[in-house]
Amino acid sequence: MVKIRLRRTGCKNNAAFRVVATDERSPRDGRFLEILGWYEPKREGENFKLNLERIEHWLSKGARMSETVASMVRKAKKAATETAAV
Repeated sequence: MVKIRLRRTGCKNNAAFRVVATDERSPRDGRFLEILGWYEPKREGENFKLNLERIEHWLSKGARMSETVASMVRKAKKAATETAAV
């Protein structure tokens, strides 16, 4: 089963994350299939970016998202619709 989740990068006390598609059996920072975006929690303003097309592709193949990634996708879709409406 493919899972879309966060992969920790960065250094001690300055964590950054990549959003990846990976086999759910692989470790958190282990092997992955594709990088789908990034997330930097300490960054001001826009602190994440996602490739929504590729995420939809993986979801159509039966992938599941972690709760954190699902909330980021909801925020990204909301921001995209607000930008399109203006």
